[in-house]
Amino acid sequence: MADDIDLDGRDEPGRGANDHAELLSELDSHDLAVAADFDPDADTGRFEYDPDADPDAVFPQSVASGGPTPTGVILWTRLSPAVFDPDERLAVRVARDPDLDDVVYEGVVTDAEQIRAHDYTVKVDLDGHLDSDREYHYRFYYRDTASRVGRCRTLPAPDASLERVRFAVLACQNFLNGYYPAYHYVADEDVDFLVHVGDFIYESDDGDFKGLGSYDYPGREKALPSGNGRVWGLADYRYLYRTYRSDRFLQEALEAHTLIVGWDDHEMVNDLYWDRRTDAPAGDHPRGDDSAFMTDLIADAMHAWWEYMPARVHYDPGGDNLQDRFRLWRDLEFGDLVTLVMTDERLFRDPPREAISTPDNVGPHREPPGRTMLGEDQREWLVDTITGSERTWTVWADEVLTVPLRIGSGPLSLYPVQGGWDGYTRERMQITEAIAEAAVDNFVTLTGDMHCYIAAYSQSSYPGRVTGGEGVAQGERIGVEFMTPAVTSLNVAEALHLTRGWRRTLTEPLLSWLVPAMNPHIEFFDSHHWGYSVVEFTDDACTYVGYAVDKTTNSPDAERSVVAAYRVPEGEVSLTDVTEQYRTR
Repeated sequence: MADDIDLDGRDEPGRGANDHAELLSELDSHDLAVAADFDPDADTGRFEYDPDADPDAVFPQSVASGGPTPTGVILWTRLSPAVFDPDERLAVRVARDPDLDDVVYEGVVTDAEQIRAHDYTVKVDLDGHLDSDREYHYRFYYRDTASRVGRCRTLPAPDASLERVRFAVLACQNFLNGYYPAYHYVADEDVDFLVHVGDFIYESDDGDFKGLGSYDYPGREKALPSGNGRVWGLADYRYLYRTYRSDRFLQEALEAHTLIVGWDDHEMVNDLYWDRRTDAPAGDHPRGDDSAFMTDLIADAMHAWWEYMPARVHYDPGGDNLQDRFRLWRDLEFGDLVTLVMTDERLFRDPPREAISTPDNVGPHREPPGRTMLGEDQREWLVDTITGSERTWTVWADEVLTVPLRIGSGPLSLYPVQGGWDGYTRERMQITEAIAEAAVDNFVTLTGDMHCYIAAYSQSSYPGRVTGGEGVAQGERIGVEFMTPAVTSLNVAEALHLTRGWRRTLTEPLLSWLVPAMNPHIEFFDSHHWGYSVVEFTDDACTYVGYAVDKTTNSPDAERSVVAAYRVPEGEVSLTDVTEQYRTR
């Protein structure tokens, strides 16, 4: 079966998405390759290597870890097809120390056919082999070469009493639209886990997602194997992941921290939604209205994501319906301190609504009934998980902006983020009203997608016409929302060519004032920078720090600065600006 895929990881000429369906349905959906315990004394040669051998020649995407549990993680790597030999075995070692002397686990991957069938990616699931709340170091060995050493962390035990949990939060990293020095800084951050809320890749190899202020970046060129400008099948998706994961700064961050990952639309197709009329996915693609093509394309997107992401999710490639094949939504518990909830806001959503035409027809108050972003089962699970959490902090890692964002006033308002929850306001109210009724304490939403920095209040409802008509009362504050910026992707200022010179000097303070003025629940807004955020939870407070990193410099010395920092005391729904404290550190 593996011979259906060439050694360079590309599909055979002429294979289309339909041809992949049978192949993918027969592949093991739970173990890309199984690591079997063995006695190192009986096979010590597995760990012998040439210290001068180039790890990039054998492990071109380096290593990563993800899917943490209290007793393990998933380790990931990819072998170069040029050196792959089905008679050779890939070994892995895990230890408590960076030198890998205090060994806790050793194993060998035994299924070479699985490796080749999955674009030479390998996952080793260590669940049940490690201790809780511990940092470990690991390395892969193949022939005479060792990979770089990775660092991973397990979850705390559910009943553990924690002093803190820190996440680096990232989103939206168009490879064509900038460099990744932000990841170099993330690699050095003192955080426990890396949370990525989506748009890890972009599905084009041209300038589709650039604006008036975007520039070309040498060395970031791409050419999809299909020859098309947009993805056309599994080979294209795999190529994109290989390309993105070849970036050295991104590799540094994934080597240093265990990944907790979701997705948004660009891992599949821009503005992806589910068309109930055809019972198939649709979106912004040259063949977006071809339901058979789109079904196969999104199946390929799911499979490539699963191959390249060390994520602990349910995946059944042989399922009858795409919505049944993949369950991205899940929750993780960090001792007694944090419940983290991940959701899927693409595979179940109804079509987006037009943001700008006749405002009186497209405003949220005109929303047709029955629209959903999550689907009934996921929505009920989300509400039950949030309202049932017994941890100090309950955190929703949400792919898209949850709070309203309005430009204008009253009947002249426009809602430019219809891909966010402004296009699904009735379902938003179901969720927020349930949280308010349950009196959930210390509720925090972490989000991305809009390529901005935002600090805002989540409310049970919002005034004016945001929730259903004139005269709607100010809703109860139920929590706070923090948006992490894009690593490189197009933001509002860049789209309008406002990021340099006098244009920036004029518009940066103007936008930062104007958006909160039109949206009283928003405390801070910035759309002139790129970077990442760090969010810390303790018994006393939640603290958000948004960093800007110069994406135009492909250097570890790229400029970094603090854009905004906010603190939320435990037991209060109150945003305190602490930016100056972090700027002076």
